[in-house]
Amino acid sequence: MQSVYEFLKACGTYYLATMEEDQPRVRPFGTVDLFEGKLYIQTGKVKAVSRQIAKNPKVELCAFRDGTWLRLAGELVRDDRLEAKAHMLDNYPELKGMYAAEDDNTEVLYFQNATATFSSFTAPPKTITF
Repeated sequence: MQSVYEFLKACGTYYLATMEEDQPRVRPFGTVDLFEGKLYIQTGKVKAVSRQIAKNPKVELCAFRDGTWLRLAGELVRDDRLEAKAHMLDNYPELKGMYAAEDDNTEVLYFQNATATFSSFTAPPKTITF
């Protein structure tokens, strides 16, 4: 999981896919955090992506850097604890103008039943599950 975190952190931007009814939806994300041994992302509860995840928690993200790409598929689980939200926001202080751990909008979610696959054109794929 550490290598997945480090790759996403180095990329800066990754693309998260959700489903809205029968239509895939993909958008850029930039938050990733390790907290209590779990890989987290962050969004706002007022966003469509939050409603899509609540309805169908199966997601996939994709990121690319230096000729290697990562696909991470799994289920997202909401963590409403202040500690989890605060940890994320402490690692992304630029978000504190829009989000606060105590507000009712900040949402942090962690991956479970996840499969991460690192691929490139020059090496065999490497798969990690967590």
